[in-house]
Amino acid sequence: MTVAMLYGLCVGLVLGVTGAGGGILAVPALVLGMGWQPHAAAPVALLAVGFSAGLGAVDGLRKNLVRWRAALVMASLGVALAPLGARIAQGLSQAVLMTLFAAAMFIASGRLLLRRGIGNTPANAISAAEKNCMLNPSTGRLKWTTRCAATLACIGSLSGLLTGMLDVGGGFLIVPAFKQWTDLRMHGIVATSLLVIALVSMGAAAIALRMGAQVTPTGFVFIAAAMAGMFVGRKALPKLPGLVLQTGFAVLSIAVALFLLYRTWFV
Repeated sequence: MTVAMLYGLCVGLVLGVTGAGGGILAVPALVLGMGWQPHAAAPVALLAVGFSAGLGAVDGLRKNLVRWRAALVMASLGVALAPLGARIAQGLSQAVLMTLFAAAMFIASGRLLLRRGIGNTPANAISAAEKNCMLNPSTGRLKWTTRCAATLACIGSLSGLLTGMLDVGGGFLIVPAFKQWTDLRMHGIVATSLLVIALVSMGAAAIALRMGAQVTPTGFVFIAAAMAGMFVGRKALPKLPGLVLQTGFAVLSIAVALFLLYRTWFV
């Protein structure tokens, strides 16, 4: 129980301060840290990430940071595509799935390391022509063009597909995609990402539970601890140096991915 609480706190804390990384650490925490089988870890990881992200999203909504229309578009397509991802995963071996999971961690970490310092770049330093979704200066809301809607639809669909396949929240994809294709500021990106993660993760978890997955008492402890970690992370976020957090999370993810590959192929 104590180990589950510790790992859950870490997952929620990372999710709270990055808006992305908790989901990608939840499965390794349960599989590597606690010795669970991936099929048993999947629903617990999704519920932990879903409930924790939900808490963060509520905080973002309260502060008027969430672009809720964009989040609902992405989440609806993500939930629709999650079952397809789950069916694809059923046709793959456990070794292949864990390798894909490690690859996702490498990609997410690499993007963080390559993009260090970009968060401090002025918004007007990047040409508006490169952004598919732009804010309307007069209203502060996204301009809903065809290109913007298509971009959000693609992000949401891919997020749902990966959630179904790898049992992650999709934030490691959503956050960098938002940074690349919108001119939202980082606080808005994180808050919006958390709402999408919450909706997609809970949808995928509901599907898994309906198919017979179960959550043990230890799993509920992990979920509750992740929610507590989210609360602490959101409170501590304004006081923490973003660059240090970003680099630390990337290094941790690479180490976990390497260990996951070692356990999958050499043990």
